[in-house]
Parts: sequence; structure tokens; C-alpha cells
Amino acid sequence: MSGLTSHLSGLCAEDAVAAHYTASGCKMLERRWNGPGGEIDLIAERAGTVVFIEVKRAKDFATAASRVSARQIARIFASASHYLARFPTGLDTDARFDVALVDGSGAVEIIENANMV
Repeated sequence: MSGLTSHLSGLCAEDAVAAHYTASGCKMLERRWNGPGGEIDLIAERAGTVVFIEVKRAKDFATAASRVSARQIARIFASASHYLARFPTGLDTDARFDVALVDGSGAVEIIENANMV
């Protein structure tokens, strides 16, 4: 995939995931939010819980899941800590980390509370 095609494909995947979360009752707080650790693809909120979402797209779900690296996990945690510091309850704010997988057909699979450690 060319750089532009890959970028546009990623944006479409993020749009599909955002629509999935919105349809399930979440409110989108941020898209492509940049913190000190780097970018978090999507940040949503539902019933007082902040949801940090890493979006991965590939031809199939297994390949997409394999693209979540230890470096990305560390980046997400660093930026999420910074984001949560903005809340009155700080790091005690209810939060979870999800991985959203998008396959080649555009289907979405969510791994809630992804065990990323």
C-alpha cells in the first residue's frame, strides 16, 4: 500500500470503529489525540469510564491483532496517563484500554480491556 492509501485506509478504519462505539452508546471524546507518549487513535466515554482505543486494520483480524507492538502499548499508556490527569479524579478515573480490529471487508471486532501488558 502506498503512504496515502495506507493513511486513508487507516482513517476509514477509525471512522468505522468510532461509528461502532457511538452506536453502542459511547460518546467520542477525541480522535487522534496527541499526548507526550504519542497519538491515541480514539478516546471515548461511556457511563463514566474513559475508553482508550487503538485501531488496527489488516486483511484479517489475526493479522491486525499481531500489529499491536510493545512500543505502541507503552506509548498508549504514557499518553493515557497524561490524558487522565486532566480529570478531577486523575489516575483514579475509571478507564479501560481496547483494541479495535478492522478486517479487509470493514468488519469491526473489539477486544475490550485488552490485556496489553
